[in-house]
Amino acid sequence: MAITTSELPDTASAVLAFARSRRQVADRAEAELLVAACEWADLHPPESVSDAAAFTMPGGGEHEEPVAGPGAPLVAEFCIPEFGAVLGLSTTAAKQLIGQALELRHRLPRLWRRVQAGDLPAWRARRVAETTIHARLSPQGAAYVDAQLAPFAHRTTVSAVDRMVDAAIARFEPQRAAETARLAADGRHVTIEDQQVSFAGTMRVTAELDLADALDFGAAITHGAETLKTLGSEESLDARRAAAVGELARTQLSLDLAASPPVEEPAVQPSRNQGTPPPARAVVLHVHLTEDDPVARLEPGTLATIDQVRHWCARSHTQVVIKPVLDLNEPIVCDGYQPPPRLREQVILRDRICVFPWCTRPARGCDLDHIVPWEHGGPTSTTNLAALCRRHHRLKTHSAWAYQRTGPAAYTWTSPHGHTYVRDDTGTEPG
Repeated sequence: MAITTSELPDTASAVLAFARSRRQVADRAEAELLVAACEWADLHPPESVSDAAAFTMPGGGEHEEPVAGPGAPLVAEFCIPEFGAVLGLSTTAAKQLIGQALELRHRLPRLWRRVQAGDLPAWRARRVAETTIHARLSPQGAAYVDAQLAPFAHRTTVSAVDRMVDAAIARFEPQRAAETARLAADGRHVTIEDQQVSFAGTMRVTAELDLADALDFGAAITHGAETLKTLGSEESLDARRAAAVGELARTQLSLDLAASPPVEEPAVQPSRNQGTPPPARAVVLHVHLTEDDPVARLEPGTLATIDQVRHWCARSHTQVVIKPVLDLNEPIVCDGYQPPPRLREQVILRDRICVFPWCTRPARGCDLDHIVPWEHGGPTSTTNLAALCRRHHRLKTHSAWAYQRTGPAAYTWTSPHGHTYVRDDTGTEPG
């Protein structure tokens, strides 16, 4: 039960003492949660679930993923979603929790003992465990990190952990360290952060290029920015340079790498296809608009203003396709197993994301599951299809998880141990 403000201590010293005591209680609970995660894993070795794959290090099998490093026990794949569901975690987050617990108990025992003794917060130990898992340290490397960090883990920084992991790789896996150093020497990259779209409709792009390529690219966008200014753009130089990148991308959609460069060609050339309009941009945005709402929803979950959408549509070389409005409640039934495009689009728009508890995978990349299996007479219809990501589609097909549709976009799930969860368009709640 939550306490009220009137029940809190009324002096500064007492409030600090109260906060510290609550922090200690929370740390104790987090340590006990790690124990529970290990116990759950012990109860579910790979052979405990028929037709279930095991999570191991990469390369062990078709459906295997890293949970903890070499030497930690394997875990039956389908036990992980249920552990996460009772904690209100996604399957991915539950896998991380169980993996970190196993990594600590089996490969970082000194850190594990400090956590269970109550003198190291669980979150600090989990941070080290996640780093050693991600680095795929050998057992000797993990033991080295554990021995070196355990005495100081309560005040060790993230960078110090990274350095210690690098030292372990250099000490126990010198060939791997040399290869990593060789690959790191070439830092070229172009990174588009497509999961971080701002409300203004912008996206961050970073790049590391060869010197010559960078100079040519800079000259091209400078020329483009000047051209936009000549054509009447009143935007700032930075905004025009950014717009020039988009124009460059749309008008240079293929690379003629086999052609010989002309002699004494200027560094920046106008379009080689003058007089021929460039092809329309090939970017697909699924934009959903509601009457009298100034905010549009972009799949998988980004928001943008109506003015921003209008600006995108008005840009040159943009092909706009307006699809008819689908009635999400219209009953659609087809004869075959595979849903036709119209039915598939209806289910995607209705569910938006995978309908398994706490999953957030966009529905457009999901499978469409027959709630009542096709082979048991379940129709391919609006009422019998739901969006499930591949992981949870397999879970529903090959384990004791079951669910039913209880509303237009609402589903009630039952776990193998009888826990129920209600999933609708607002999220997930325990049943």
